[in-house]
Amino acid sequence: MNHEDGDKGSTAPERSTPDPDATPDSVEPENAATEPAPEADEVTPPDDAPTSQPSADEAPTTQLDLGDLGERSEGQAPLWVEPQANEDVTQVIPAIPPGPVPGPTQAYTTPAEDPTVVAPPAAPPVPPQPEPQPAEEPAEKAPARASWVKVAAITGGVIAVIGIAYAADLAVSSGKVPRGVTVAGVDVGGSTREEAEATLQAQVGPRVGQPLTVRAGDVSTELVPSAAGLGVDWEATLDRAHSQPLNPFTRVASFFTADEIGVVSTRDETALASAVDGLRSETDRASREGTVVFEGATPVPVDPSTGQNLNGEGAEAALIENWAFGRTVDLPVDVVPVTVTQEGVQRALDDVAVPAASADLVVTGRDGKVATVPRQQIGAVVGFEPDGSGGLKPTYNFEAATGILAPQLVSTEIVPKDAKITLDGGSPAVVPAVVGDLVQWPKTLETMPEVLRGNGSHTTPAVYGPVPPALTTEAAQALGVKEVVGEFTTGGFSAASGTNIRLAASEINGALIKPGDTFSLNGYTGPRGTAQGYVESGIINNGRPDTAVGGGVSQVATTLYNAAYFAGMEDVAHTEHSYYISRYPEAREATVFEGAIDLQFRNTGKTGVMIQAIGGASDLTIRFWGTKSVDVESITGNRTKPTQPDTVTLPAGDHCIASSGAPGFTASDTRVISDHATGQEISRDTRTVRYDPVPIVKCEEPGAPPKPDERTPAASPAPSAPAENPSTTPKPKPNEGE
Repeated sequence: MNHEDGDKGSTAPERSTPDPDATPDSVEPENAATEPAPEADEVTPPDDAPTSQPSADEAPTTQLDLGDLGERSEGQAPLWVEPQANEDVTQVIPAIPPGPVPGPTQAYTTPAEDPTVVAPPAAPPVPPQPEPQPAEEPAEKAPARASWVKVAAITGGVIAVIGIAYAADLAVSSGKVPRGVTVAGVDVGGSTREEAEATLQAQVGPRVGQPLTVRAGDVSTELVPSAAGLGVDWEATLDRAHSQPLNPFTRVASFFTADEIGVVSTRDETALASAVDGLRSETDRASREGTVVFEGATPVPVDPSTGQNLNGEGAEAALIENWAFGRTVDLPVDVVPVTVTQEGVQRALDDVAVPAASADLVVTGRDGKVATVPRQQIGAVVGFEPDGSGGLKPTYNFEAATGILAPQLVSTEIVPKDAKITLDGGSPAVVPAVVGDLVQWPKTLETMPEVLRGNGSHTTPAVYGPVPPALTTEAAQALGVKEVVGEFTTGGFSAASGTNIRLAASEINGALIKPGDTFSLNGYTGPRGTAQGYVESGIINNGRPDTAVGGGVSQVATTLYNAAYFAGMEDVAHTEHSYYISRYPEAREATVFEGAIDLQFRNTGKTGVMIQAIGGASDLTIRFWGTKSVDVESITGNRTKPTQPDTVTLPAGDHCIASSGAPGFTASDTRVISDHATGQEISRDTRTVRYDPVPIVKCEEPGAPPKPDERTPAASPAPSAPAENPSTTPKPKPNEGE
């Protein structure tokens, strides 16, 4: 029981529903005449205390009739208030003022007991106390509580209905695909797994063989999924749907939303990668930098355009994820940027290209001569390239400009001429060099960029300057070309060979070999074909006589080799014929063939050497002029190791040249070089050469019976190879000589 301080005056308990019509006079106290009111500081005992005989320490309690509680007049506080939930039902009994009470004062014990009124024992009078004021209670409290109860009842009913609906929905949808599930845009929610698979195979399945539009950047093309190795795993796809959700909110939301789960694609990695690579020819493009080009005399702007490359890995992922929807699939691309902006192109057009093409480029030379680059050719001279800052910088092709302009001013130039050594009088004489006076084109065209930027005349003067000759007069005189230092003559050639021999001799006549320089016969003459005037004549081809254009030049090679041999030149490269030719010295001859076999020697002396070549009707003489410093002696060895020729029968025709053959042998030559002034030997070198036998060649008409003891080419033994000996010259390759 709650205890309150009685001296402070406790307010009377309030009833929950006071009767406004009750008055104090209507309450009749029981035993009022014999039992006085309790003392003010007394309180009611707890509910579990005995009530028949109160102890000496406790004040008597007054039990009131429950029917009288709350019967108070309007404006007076009710005597009891209904306890709140979970509170002790025992309430504090208010203090009773002394003297007669207008109505009975009762205390509520427990709702289970019948109320009785017990008269308290007599007590001395107490001083009058002020009547306690009733606690203020909102007038709308009781109606609000009633409204809450009504709302709670309605809410409970709604929840019960929802629970029943939830249980029913869960029971009905059990074992089916959750509501709202779509696969590649096809709604399968609420279907059984078998029904869903059948629906998907009917609606999604055909898409695997239908052309699918794919878009990469701004390029669209088509691809067939099945050809790209794509398909559908129906079992795994439906596994994505999971089971029925238990969350009631999720189930309610499924009535209004869709859950797209896509498909699980099967794929052939190789076929998919190949299909994606096949798209690149249409989707990929290189970037195009903005620039300005010239169409004749008209400058044309070229707009910049970014490039793109298909992102292979991303494209494969996009196809796997989205092909089954049957709609356009966007494939990722890597953009290839450009550096030139549209504004940069326009500036180059306005500031450079248009002025450059507005007039011809003119270079004025001597004697009123001019050279011109016409406006229609300005594109060969002016170009553009990115400047790295979004613009274009002009480029100028000075070499192309020189190629157009220089020929037009050749007549105004003095061409430099080298000093020459002539033998017109039978002895060497130096013809002085000529210093040239030529247009200095690099210097002349230095101003071309500024000249072309103007909108008026594009004219600039030619700048001339002296150009020294390659061989000055002083240098020619210092070469020391004054006497014959080596000479050799050969003869006995045919008319056709003579034509080629004299032509080659004329080309090397007058050649100067400076100290330390190497001379090459093939390099000096250049090509020896019909365009150069050479004719067909005899050669040695694959060990047998044959004919070819330029035949006979090997005689020039042999004559030149011997002249260089006796002049003391250093042998750099030379090759002997595969079989011996009687008009040449043994082991001291040479052959050449354009592009395969060459003759080369080096001038190791301190002075220059000039070649003089004189081709006669039936002989050739070559002399080396210079300053004699050495003497040369040739020692020819005996022939050894003879070999007999084979007989070869060939079909008659232009390429069959009959031959009586000759035996082969091995020969050697020793060159001894001595100092010309002292006679002291400087060097001694021996060269050994193995000559193959010359085959006996017979030319017969096809179908003629072979003669006894004659062998066909197929039965002919191949010529024996030379022995591996460092001092032996290797056998020449096919096309062995002209």
